[in-house]
Amino acid sequence: MQIPAAIISTVMRILDIGLLEEVSAARPGWQFILVGPIVKIDPAILPRRPNIHYPGPKKYADLPAYLSAWDIAMIPFVLNPRTEFISPTKTPEYLAGGKPVISPSIADVVKPYGESGFVSIADTGAEFIAAAEELIQNGVPRGWLGRVDNFLSGRSWEKTINEMVALIATGLKGKETAKPQKSQSYV
Repeated sequence: MQIPAAIISTVMRILDIGLLEEVSAARPGWQFILVGPIVKIDPAILPRRPNIHYPGPKKYADLPAYLSAWDIAMIPFVLNPRTEFISPTKTPEYLAGGKPVISPSIADVVKPYGESGFVSIADTGAEFIAAAEELIQNGVPRGWLGRVDNFLSGRSWEKTINEMVALIATGLKGKETAKPQKSQSYV
């Protein structure tokens, strides 16, 4: 079995510390590299193992060089009320870089990325290890990258903003045309 050179993330703010600790302990030969600043988390509570690396913030222009060396990307968000409605922008960035992604079942990752087979969904350490081992042993499915590229080519910030503006306009029109309910009098 090939051992991945790196399982990587650039997200630190809502890190699933328990997942990172569990998986890094279970697979000491795997390297976990978490690029980015340590913010909104006490550095003293971060897992410390020989296979976990925190190189700190990097220039945006340097990130493609890091990404090219990684085998798997991960979205290591803890599932809690703070992440219930989050939409990790790293997901399409990692996919655009041609990297398979493992993420917990965050709604905006499950749909559309998980349902389309672009991202492996794993909520526990055991599920994460199984997903990573599947990717290590078998790679991504044939044609995966072409399907990912095709999907991502239809997405952009401009398209997302236009869709949001249209939804807001529709919602506002609905309020304008809605008839106010007659208030009841109480004596």
